[in-house]
Amino acid sequence: MIDKPFLLATLGRLLATPSPSGMTDAIVHLVCDILGELGIETQLTRRGAIRARLPGRVRSPKRAIAAHLDTLGAMVKSLKPSGRLELLPIGFWSSRFAEGARATVYADHGPHRGTILPLKASGHTYDREIDTQPVDWQHVELRLDDRVGSLEALQRLGVAVGDTVAIDPGTEFGPNGFVTSRHLDDKAGVASLLAAAEAVVRRGGELPLDVLLLFTISEEVGVGASHVLHGGDVAEMISVDNGTLAEGQSTSEYGVTIAMMDSAGPFDWHLTRHLLALCREHGIEHARDVFRHYRSDAASALEAGNDIRTALVCFACDASHGWERTHEDSLVALARLLAAQMQSPPLFQRDRSALGPMADFPPADAQTAPDVVP
Repeated sequence: MIDKPFLLATLGRLLATPSPSGMTDAIVHLVCDILGELGIETQLTRRGAIRARLPGRVRSPKRAIAAHLDTLGAMVKSLKPSGRLELLPIGFWSSRFAEGARATVYADHGPHRGTILPLKASGHTYDREIDTQPVDWQHVELRLDDRVGSLEALQRLGVAVGDTVAIDPGTEFGPNGFVTSRHLDDKAGVASLLAAAEAVVRRGGELPLDVLLLFTISEEVGVGASHVLHGGDVAEMISVDNGTLAEGQSTSEYGVTIAMMDSAGPFDWHLTRHLLALCREHGIEHARDVFRHYRSDAASALEAGNDIRTALVCFACDASHGWERTHEDSLVALARLLAAQMQSPPLFQRDRSALGPMADFPPADAQTAPDVVP
């Protein structure tokens, strides 16, 4: 049974901790604290990606479940003569969603608050030009809440090129279960993974395999899980991320979504079908989807040369990389599936070794025989 209050409280703590790619130390501390409270041992890579372990009856091969702690953000590109700041995005997101955002500039000597505005922000001055200016990062700027009206004033203030800008989440937990916030990608996934781990620890008993909980810190800029898998003994890896709600997509708004393919190609046939079977077995609302413009921690793990089965499971996310919205039912469904996967038997005995005999390979018709399960 998933502890929904724990899940939502954890999500609130995560969203309140700024973590744009490149500035993730604070959220690494937070997640390590939560894991420590659950009695789960942790190790960190040099840059701070977290590798936690839930011990199982068999130490190798291991399972891994990965979610990313880093979010979108921005960086100061230049100081303007007007006292405003030019920005570049960290990660891929539209300047349309940056307009009007409250933000914090983390200068070397301390933070400064401000607002991201279009260059032509006042209808009283620019009339209808406020609706016709282009939508791109060259047409927005950051206005600091400081007495700065010149380049020299910015320099005296201590703001510099390369300062990281964190965007306020604006989180709202609605009474009907909807959660609206920036950065649900992937903090909602992280909260669901931690809730699944909490449920497994609370239940007790021995897991079939060691399970690694991986929390990566650079997924939004394409690095992802390439640097946190060590030892070569992981056979199955599930990436946890957002499923987009949009026309032409099949993501379940109130359940969990199993991705069959993203821009990096198809996910493992056997692992995805195993996850679908777990949803049916445990009565978890679910859907299948394919994502055209999307990649996850799984892609970076494969590109780094890991010979592992990968899958992608998703919480519902409307307006991804913008003003995102999900529902607590989707987060609970995701956590239930992750907990069920941790407790399920291994897919293949042959996965104990990197190389195995043909006799232990799935039969020739395994991917083509009709599925007898509805």
